[in-house]
Amino acid sequence: MERLLINVSGMSCQGCVKSVTAALAAVAGVEQVDVSLQSGQAAIGCDPSLVSVARLMEAIEAA
Repeated sequence: MERLLINVSGMSCQGCVKSVTAALAAVAGVEQVDVSLQSGQAAIGCDPSLVSVARLMEAIEAA
């Protein structure tokens, strides 16, 4: 498992955090998600052979 840290802009409340967390958790290959409103970052534990950073960014933008 690889741990990635992605900056997430535009979050303003815990509802945003829940939406981004759910979107990332639904991506195949993602094993762990921790989204922080305070830091504006998502820490993602994933299998890099199953998921790309581009796919994670798409999920965040869709949320």
